[in-house]
Amino acid sequence: MTRMPPEFTPVTIAKLDHAAALCDRRGTKLTELRRIVLGLILDAEAPTGAYDLLEKLRSHRGASAPPTVYRALDFLLEQGFVHRIERLSAFVGCIDAHSHEGDHHHAAQFLICRSCGQATEIDDHHLAHALVHAAEAVGFKVSGATIEAEGTCAKCRAAA
Repeated sequence: MTRMPPEFTPVTIAKLDHAAALCDRRGTKLTELRRIVLGLILDAEAPTGAYDLLEKLRSHRGASAPPTVYRALDFLLEQGFVHRIERLSAFVGCIDAHSHEGDHHHAAQFLICRSCGQATEIDDHHLAHALVHAAEAVGFKVSGATIEAEGTCAKCRAAA
């Protein structure tokens, strides 16, 4: 039985096309599987775990094993198209101004709502620089950082 690929929003399709173009320029390939996994992450309303992705993937491609998803996620992380939020053991998409030709990794900061689980990425260069300078003050060289702050989002605060 042939299964149809998932239907993504127009915004997600544009981001997937942008990611594919970046891969072409980098000499890598956004395969159909990688494209579907990235699309599922981009279309998700909240950070998505690997096993949630596996279940969604199975509904579109049939039998899939965990290594299939993890290999796709490794590629997407390496390309800077997704971030892993350690606190939630989940992934969020990141294909916007950050996805450029050179170093395609950036310092990410996430605001994680304890009530609804929503994670909002902020791109505060002052915060990133403050961390680098504080580390340098004690002789430490930062090679990468993801900051995860917990609290309550505006929507949940308004509902309370």
